[in-house]
Amino acid sequence: MPTSGTHDSVLVAISIVIAIVASYTALDLASRVRASEGWLQRAWLGSASIAMGGGIWSMHFVAMLAFSMPGMEFGYDLGLTLLSLAVAILATGASFTMMNRAYRSWLMLAAAGLLMGLGVVAMHYIGMSAMQMSSSISYDGLWLSISVLIAIGAATTALWIASRESSQLQRLAAACLMGVAVAGMHYAGMRAAIFTVAPGTDMAEGSASIGQTALAMSVSAATFLILFLALMAAMFDRRFAVMAEREADALRASEERFRSLYQDTPLPLHSLNEDGCIEQVSNTWLSLMGYSRDEVEGRPLINFLTEASARQFRQQDLPELIAKEVLPPRDYRAVTKSGKFLDVVAAAKVERDAEGNFLHVLGGLTDVTDRKRVEDALRQSQKIEALGQLTGGIAHDFNNLLAVIVGNLDLLRRRLPADDLKANRLVESALEGAQRGASLTQRLLTFARRQDLRPSAVEIPGLIRGMADLLQRTIGPQIRVDTQFPLHLPQARVDANQLEMAILNLAVNARDAMPAGGSLKISADEPVLPSGVNDDLRPGRYIRLTVSDDGEGMNDETLARATDPFFTTKGVGKGTGLGLSMVHGLAAQSGGRLHLRSCPGKGTTAELYLPVATKEAEDRTVVTKSEPIAIEVSSRSLTVMVVDDDPLVLDNTSAMLQELGHVVLTASSANDALIKLNSKPKLDVLITDHLMPGKTGLELIKEVGEHLPGMRTLLISGFADLDPSELQGVLLLRKPFSLRELTSALQRVSSSAPIIPFARRART
Repeated sequence: MPTSGTHDSVLVAISIVIAIVASYTALDLASRVRASEGWLQRAWLGSASIAMGGGIWSMHFVAMLAFSMPGMEFGYDLGLTLLSLAVAILATGASFTMMNRAYRSWLMLAAAGLLMGLGVVAMHYIGMSAMQMSSSISYDGLWLSISVLIAIGAATTALWIASRESSQLQRLAAACLMGVAVAGMHYAGMRAAIFTVAPGTDMAEGSASIGQTALAMSVSAATFLILFLALMAAMFDRRFAVMAEREADALRASEERFRSLYQDTPLPLHSLNEDGCIEQVSNTWLSLMGYSRDEVEGRPLINFLTEASARQFRQQDLPELIAKEVLPPRDYRAVTKSGKFLDVVAAAKVERDAEGNFLHVLGGLTDVTDRKRVEDALRQSQKIEALGQLTGGIAHDFNNLLAVIVGNLDLLRRRLPADDLKANRLVESALEGAQRGASLTQRLLTFARRQDLRPSAVEIPGLIRGMADLLQRTIGPQIRVDTQFPLHLPQARVDANQLEMAILNLAVNARDAMPAGGSLKISADEPVLPSGVNDDLRPGRYIRLTVSDDGEGMNDETLARATDPFFTTKGVGKGTGLGLSMVHGLAAQSGGRLHLRSCPGKGTTAELYLPVATKEAEDRTVVTKSEPIAIEVSSRSLTVMVVDDDPLVLDNTSAMLQELGHVVLTASSANDALIKLNSKPKLDVLITDHLMPGKTGLELIKEVGEHLPGMRTLLISGFADLDPSELQGVLLLRKPFSLRELTSALQRVSSSAPIIPFARRART
């Protein structure tokens, strides 16, 4: 006979509370799943599954214990009861896992909700079948369907809420809704159950027995305890997570401040990982190299170095840095985005954490391109200065030897019979060789900046036009000469003869660089150099004479040595290596400079900077070698004192003067000359060398002028490295000189009025 039972209202209320608390706990634990990773995430996932599945099972079991029928005692099969518990937990765990992997998919949400809902239904009806009583159970199809729909809907809602970020209040409201829904599912299922009492059963009225109530209370207490502990664990985990998040925020803020400070530092800094790839760079680093941040970070540092520097860093410096943790400053060549090469110095240090784990490499670049350029220029200047001093000294001594050779050959030629053609030819050949040696010394002196120049205002276009035929004959018809000058080009202050020689030297070099012919372009302009543009030139106006060709050109190594004396790339006998060095010396001694630019296969450009002629300076009087004069014994014998520290030069000059019929006194030094002058004041001319130990020839002339203001003097020297203002009014004869040149000099000295402008010193 079908019958209905009753429910204990207290236990019913407890079951609903269990469902609500279990739902809240499961939602709370599910939020920890999203906030965790790794094994901790799996632990929270299992806890949420146990809380949800176990809580639903506990609610179901307490609700079953709240049910009673008059005169009927209930028992429960332990195996089926535990099976129902396992089904609830497994179905809930599988559903949570599915949603955790793809919680934003509605299809996955529907599948997981269906699985969880059917698991809850299965748990309920397995638990119902575990009841042991003296009646049979059948189910009403409508209410059974309602219970299934409620279970699936409640499960889907629970999973949807669990997959979203929600506040405590939202979770509490959702838990109440879910708890009532889960309880509703259970009681809908109980409403679907139809109990058929076996015949002979006592149907007296009754309620849940004391044993059922005690068991329900025990299960409820255990459930609440477990859920409470789970909530406490979640609360502590959340607290720890908040603390960790605060620390992480503080660390991120600190790192952001460090990154901002790092990026905005005025130094070109970078940080590398263990493989040498760039992690961060400062803005100054980016400005130096010309790249954007996206183009740099993540790429190896060696990508921004030349091949040789990259090989050095990869094979030597990086292993040393990792092993020793400190890399002293090393030189590298960096390549900017525009392709420009930079000389940089880099140093680095390995940073580790408190446990000694590798963090990164901190390093930086220092641009030393300008410093290296200045150092190279200084070394070149020092080298040129040293070579200049050496060649100047050699040229001076060589001039003395040539003076002896030329003078004696000249005297010998006068004594040879006119019909002795062979002997005269030998003497002429020797004289020609001596003159070539004199020309060589002049080039050496030009390079050493110790040549006696006669600067004047020179019109560059007119000078080039005047030597056009000479240029064309020198370089040959296969080379075309193009000239280009502005209409109103100021005059340059330079020695015209030496400038012509410099242009010829540049033209010859261009000819040799264009064996198959080509074009030689000569142009000029007037640049104004402001302060700080060029360390070699003073600020002001200059004439820039440019000689360029389209020949073979020079590589960097050859270009660096192009102005060195005796350096040449030509074959033996085809050049002395003094052409460019002479041009360099002329430019420097004239107050300008020579700048060479060349590239293999693209020709060479020589830029000769010369100062603009403003006010013509007074030229010192120099006895030139081009004045023809007859050589004859003087009708008036002069008393001449010759002063020279070189005995050979002294004897040669004395012999030449005696050949001209003069009386000669000699002195080996300035002091010796002063002593002899005091003992023999009657003297017509004093001829003195310039460079002598003790006192120079110019100092001797000044001292003689103070005591003997009527004395005529003549200064002879191979070079005059003196301020032009100190040579005002002093007659100068260059070594080596011939008998004809000495005759001309004596005629000019003896025919002029006393030219020593020094006043007599007052005697005390």
